[in-house]
Amino acid sequence: MPSFKAALSKPFAKYVAKRIQKWSSKPVETQQKVFEHLISNAKQTAFGKDHNFSTISSYADFQSNVPIRDYEDLKPYVERVVAGEEDILWKGKPIYFAKTSGTTSGAKYIPITKESMPTHVEAARNAILMYINETGNSKFVDGKMIFLQGSPILEEKHGIKLGRLSGIVAHYVPKYLQKNRLPSLETNCIDDWETKVEAIVDETINEDMSIISGIPSWVQMYFEKLVEKSGQNVGDLFKNFNLFIFGGVNYEPYRAKFENLIGRKVDSIELYPASEGFFAFQDKQNERGMLLQLNSGIFYEFVEAEHFFEENPKRLTIADVKLSVNYVMIISSTAGLWAYNIGDTVEFTSLKPYRVIVSGRIKHFISAFGEHIIGKEVEQALKEATEGTSISVNEFTVAPQISPEEGLPYHEWLIEFENAPDNLDDFISALEQSLQQQNSYYLDLIKGKVLRPLLVTKIKKDGFQTYMKSIGKLGGQNKIPRLANDRKIADSMHQLKLIK
Repeated sequence: MPSFKAALSKPFAKYVAKRIQKWSSKPVETQQKVFEHLISNAKQTAFGKDHNFSTISSYADFQSNVPIRDYEDLKPYVERVVAGEEDILWKGKPIYFAKTSGTTSGAKYIPITKESMPTHVEAARNAILMYINETGNSKFVDGKMIFLQGSPILEEKHGIKLGRLSGIVAHYVPKYLQKNRLPSLETNCIDDWETKVEAIVDETINEDMSIISGIPSWVQMYFEKLVEKSGQNVGDLFKNFNLFIFGGVNYEPYRAKFENLIGRKVDSIELYPASEGFFAFQDKQNERGMLLQLNSGIFYEFVEAEHFFEENPKRLTIADVKLSVNYVMIISSTAGLWAYNIGDTVEFTSLKPYRVIVSGRIKHFISAFGEHIIGKEVEQALKEATEGTSISVNEFTVAPQISPEEGLPYHEWLIEFENAPDNLDDFISALEQSLQQQNSYYLDLIKGKVLRPLLVTKIKKDGFQTYMKSIGKLGGQNKIPRLANDRKIADSMHQLKLIK
């Protein structure tokens, strides 16, 4: 017999699904309203005055007045906000800073305002409600739920609280879910990730877990410790565990490993949250891609990735995007980010409604010789090379080897196998064939004897965790880049003797 809470969730889910259908069926109109709201509300800010928002009456005006920026370009404005000034990027002061670790900027402070904060919470809630509406399954709301996240302890700077996004969001879990939620506040506040995971295992191993959520690489670590401690697979240990919610990285490279750890298939919901905004969530179990959140105070622009580094690349709204093109996503939002490059590349899988997949990072690519290999291509190659086999992979990254001791340059794949291939040469051939089929530049370089075929380097068990620990980024929202245009990670792993 479902509880009152489970029964009530179904009509509420139906109501939310109707509201989402209403704006998603009028995408261009919805985005235009968001655009007008943003411009009119920021006219009197320092940024709005500097960029003549009072003269902006069209998207063309906006393009002329507001260039694309990354964090470094926006930093002078952000520093004024951090110093306590008001009305700089958005009205008043932000209520939070989501603190992230930038590669070139040191710590990055991403503002979250009174207007933008609810969109983070609503999108996460709506993802679950859309699942309930589609499947009719609401029993899980009576079970225990775990969200692997950063510490909810927040610092304060000039009256503005700051912390990791997941720690900030932890303060917004609805009261009706609080008693079902694990881990305890005390455990959630543990800083050291390995100690934290051990404590989470102790707290949850005897509970009726129904929803588990987090970045796949860190949930995998939690699952492995559960299996080690209980001697059972996760599906037997948690008989009512039927929903896995994840975001941050592509799940496909982890899927086989997770199904092995769980011992059965479970439904999953993919999310696309970031400090800069909650951009999309999976709205259908059998549709590829995530529903782009067009009604969440975010105005989207897109630039074709292959033209992004040109002097004046063409900027598009959703009205002009096409399927299966790799775009850099640019956002303007109620958090006070303007024509801001978040660094992600996306592809549209559907235009009715608008659904996206995250195809990679604009800075995460290999083009040491003009090959333009992107994250989606290496993930697809790995998927094809392992499909229908017993091979499973825990983690991997790819780097160019420009000056090998002998022979032609090549791409080095550093892979931590859970179950290694019986024949490594066949596995390498399958990877190589897939990459050549996907990327004509790469194929030409192999044929032209500029590059030789890729090499695979086996990494020791838990090698990637050891590497992340060595740079102080074990756990939380941190993740291994799938590929890089330099050898920083690859050389570190060799130096740390993490090679099998």
